[in-house]
Amino acid sequence: MGFDLEEIEKFRLSGKILCAAREEMRGFVKEGMQVIDVCEKAESLIREKGGFPAFPCNVSINEVAAHYTSPPGDKSVIPISSTVKVDMGVQIDGYVTDTAFTVSFNSECRSMTAAAEHALKLVIENIHNDMSVGRIGGIIESAIRNHGFKPIVNLTGHSVGRYLIHAGTSIPNVATLSTSKVHTGEVFAVEPFVTQPDAIARVDDKPPYTIFRLIRAKSVKTGYAKQLLKHIETNYRTLPFTERWLKDVVPQNQHAEAFKELLKQKIITSYPVFSEASKRPVAQAEHTLLIKEDGCEVLT
Repeated sequence: MGFDLEEIEKFRLSGKILCAAREEMRGFVKEGMQVIDVCEKAESLIREKGGFPAFPCNVSINEVAAHYTSPPGDKSVIPISSTVKVDMGVQIDGYVTDTAFTVSFNSECRSMTAAAEHALKLVIENIHNDMSVGRIGGIIESAIRNHGFKPIVNLTGHSVGRYLIHAGTSIPNVATLSTSKVHTGEVFAVEPFVTQPDAIARVDDKPPYTIFRLIRAKSVKTGYAKQLLKHIETNYRTLPFTERWLKDVVPQNQHAEAFKELLKQKIITSYPVFSEASKRPVAQAEHTLLIKEDGCEVLT
C-alpha cells in the first residue's frame, strides 16, 4: 500500500532536508580528515536544518561498501587516493529518506563513481508504477556493465517506511526473475553499488560493529541498563543508532557494562560492516524515490 498525502508531505520534508545536507557534505570530505568529523558534521547539519538522523552517517572507504560509522573516540582518517562513500538519512516523524554519494580521490576510480550515478539516473528516468524489481535490477546491471564495471550482486536498495529503513521490498542491483513490483505511492531507496571488473563483486560481513538497532524491549537487571534502554526506545525506536549518540546517557564509567548487558540479552543487535570480498574499491550512488503512475519523484 502507498502512503497518503499527509505522509508523503513528511517524506518530502525529510528529503528536502537531506538533499540540502548532502550537497553541503560533498565539498566537506577531504583526504586526511578524521572519519568521525565527517560523521558528526553530517549528523549536525541534519539537525540544524530541522531533521533527525534516520541512522548514523556511514563513511565507507575503498573496499568497505556500507555500515561503517565512527565509534566513540574513532581515530581513523580518510586515506590519500581513497574512494569514500557517504550515506546519510533523515527522518521526520519517523518518515525516512536515504541518500548517498561517492567522493573519489583516485582518478582511476572516478569513472566507477560515474557508472553508479548513471545507473541511478536511468532508473529515475524509467521506473514507474507496476514495474518489477527484477526489471529495475536489470536496468542497473546493464548500465554498470556498459561502463565496464560490475554491480555488487548481494547489496540492494529497499523500500522505506515509518521508522523503517528496510521496509520489506528489496531493489536488486542485478537482473532477477523476481515478480515483486513497485506501486504508486510507495517510497524506495535505489542505490547502485559498483566495483572493478576484476572483483568478485560480492560483499562479506566483517567486524567492527559500530551501528546498532533495538530489536526487543524486555526487563533488564541493572538500573543503568534500564536507563540506556529507555533512552534508545524513546529516541530511536526501531531505527539504527551509534554509541556516539549515547555517551552522556549514563555515567561514563557505567556505560560499557550497561551497553554490554543490552547486547547480551539480545535487546539490541549490531550491523556488520560490508566489505567487497576481493578487497576491490566500491562506489555508490543513492536517491529515495516516490513512485508515481508514469514515473517517480526524486525526494532527495
